Amino acid sequence: MDSLKVIDISKKFGEKYALNKVSFEVKPGEFLSILGPSGCGKTTLLRILIGLLAPSSGELYMDGKNITHAAPDKRGMGIVFQNYALFENMTVLRNVEYALKLKKETKASARETALRMIDIVGLKEHINKKPAQLSGGQMQRVAIARTLALSPEIILFDEPMSALDVATRLTLRKELKRIQATTGTTMIYITHDQEEAFAMSDRIMVMNESVIHQLDTPENIIQNPVDEFVREFVIHNLAEKTASLARFNLG
Repeated sequence: MDSLKVIDISKKFGEKYALNKVSFEVKPGEFLSILGPSGCGKTTLLRILIGLLAPSSGELYMDGKNITHAAPDKRGMGIVFQNYALFENMTVLRNVEYALKLKKETKASARETALRMIDIVGLKEHINKKPAQLSGGQMQRVAIARTLALSPEIILFDEPMSALDVATRLTLRKELKRIQATTGTTMIYITHDQEEAFAMSDRIMVMNESVIHQLDTPENIIQNPVDEFVREFVIHNLAEKTASLARFNLG
């Protein structure tokens, strides 16, 4: 069964389409990147998926259930933002267990769950530190642990590494793939970085100007770009970024 099915989702702001009949499916356990330039519609799509924005038309299904108009907390999804959104006055442990303690069904096991997730993201030795004592990569791992603790079927990532330096991004990529392998969680990753998408994804959805240009495996996109936009934005820029990264590694 598909974990998520998106059918003809459109969103208009005034007379302009931010999304125009976007349709795709995400399989359980898949890592799907949504790749495109600023203004292509990927952030609007993320907000609709999580329930922060209503579509103008179209439908969303999770495991066969229509969630088009469901509240964000009824969708089985979690989100990790670029800016971490941590409580500065709380330790790593308290940040991760906070939302669990607010729910009657998870309150009793909040500490145990939080400790397990902190261990999964590799921050056990930093459990009593506050955000100001952590690096950017460590703070992002706290945000991931906090989301994992709520056991979502799907985690959405809103360009979570764009504010990090190159070395930290490379480390966090490996950690994120390791975490996914450990938990089996479906992940949808929003990015404008071609090299990042190709390094992490099972499939990549290339977007521009409110529509999907190509949805395929990284290998198939490289071998068979469907049009000039994919060829230029994805493949040409990927070659440049890979060369740049190689120079970084050599340095």
